[in-house]
Amino acid sequence: MNLETVRIVEGKAKVLREDILKMLAEAGSGHTGGSLSSADIVACLYFWEMSIDPNNPHDENRDRFVLSKGHAAPVLYAALAEKGFFPREKLKTLRRLGSPLQGHPDMRKLPGVEASTGSLGQGISWAVGMALAGKIDKKDYRVYSLLGDGELQEGMVWEAFMAAAHYKLDNLTAFVDHNRLQIDGKITEVMSPEPVADKFRAFGWEVIIIDGHNVEEIMRALNKAREIKGRPTVIIAETVKGKGVSFMENRAEWHGTAPKKDDLEKALAELL
Repeated sequence: MNLETVRIVEGKAKVLREDILKMLAEAGSGHTGGSLSSADIVACLYFWEMSIDPNNPHDENRDRFVLSKGHAAPVLYAALAEKGFFPREKLKTLRRLGSPLQGHPDMRKLPGVEASTGSLGQGISWAVGMALAGKIDKKDYRVYSLLGDGELQEGMVWEAFMAAAHYKLDNLTAFVDHNRLQIDGKITEVMSPEPVADKFRAFGWEVIIIDGHNVEEIMRALNKAREIKGRPTVIIAETVKGKGVSFMENRAEWHGTAPKKDDLEKALAELL
């Protein structure tokens, strides 16, 4: 990790945000806020951390990423296109009938998608299974998963967390996109999962808390996670919903609202 690498990844995060906004505006529907809030995390994973090959997407030794908050599919699609898993032109087909870029990721239709997610809570369970399989098969690959903080209201995520600690899955790193908002408002008012860090510690996880928009901090956290032995790691990323666009930031109404043409022009001008 050096300054040049950090700047490159920061540039990739900007590209992801631009593509997210453009594809959502083209589609006229989709999830904007949580896709933007997780762009820096996904950029670090796809353009610095993970060992993956777009020319060999089913390599059994590849690292795996599971987007547990599957409604944030635009950030995953943007990363896969930028990485070269499919032509960038396909981004314009988001949510169209017959497109492989559905509203939630479909592993049967798009290379690079490791799990079909959308029902909240199921993605982290997939990731635990993948990590356990890696241990059983004595593989060196690592598994990463991204959850929303509202997703922590689902009971099955805690069963998955308990299993991950029980089986000492130190090849598993989970991110929590802790932007504190969900479709119905503040997570603390809908059904509070707080204190998040204390809960993970009680379930036997290594806990790292970072600024989820600071690429250098994300990289340092990933470095530390690789060094942890005997237990899984969760990186709680303090983020801003709608990050990068002032009129979208910290606004719950942008959770599942796509930008219109005028919104898009204003948003892209801010990113530039």
